[in-house]
Amino acid sequence: MIDTREPVITEALAVIDKALAEMLKRELVSAVEVGDLLLDLRSLLTANASTTAV
Repeated sequence: MIDTREPVITEALAVIDKALAEMLKRELVSAVEVGDLLLDLRSLLTANASTTAV
């Protein structure tokens, strides 16, 4: 199967997969960690949006 997703989406999914794998090993996840993950994803997606809008 050929991956036709945009590179930023593939990178965002990789960030999510890595974070989920780490979080599933623990019982508790702090709000700070979840916030950091969301900020990382937002940065990836907004950086891509600003480069494609030009």
